[in-house]
Amino acid sequence: MPYFVYILECSDKSLYTGITNNLEKRIKNHNESKVGARYTKARRPVVLRCFEKVKTKSLALKREIEIKSWTREKKLNLIRNIS
Repeated sequence: MPYFVYILECSDKSLYTGITNNLEKRIKNHNESKVGARYTKARRPVVLRCFEKVKTKSLALKREIEIKSWTREKKLNLIRNIS
């Protein structure tokens, strides 16, 4: 089952990185649900800026950790290159 590593832009212009195996449902949850990341609940609405499809959850977690360690500028460069 494929997984997705994604970056959201929140209403305060901050960036949020996460993983999921159902991208559409997860973005909807970030914007509408009581279930989900506390960080994005306070910063709605969120907009999907980019995503990468990976083969396994393990690879997705590793990529998420990598991206989260980056500077904001490096994340924005990734968004520009993927979009």
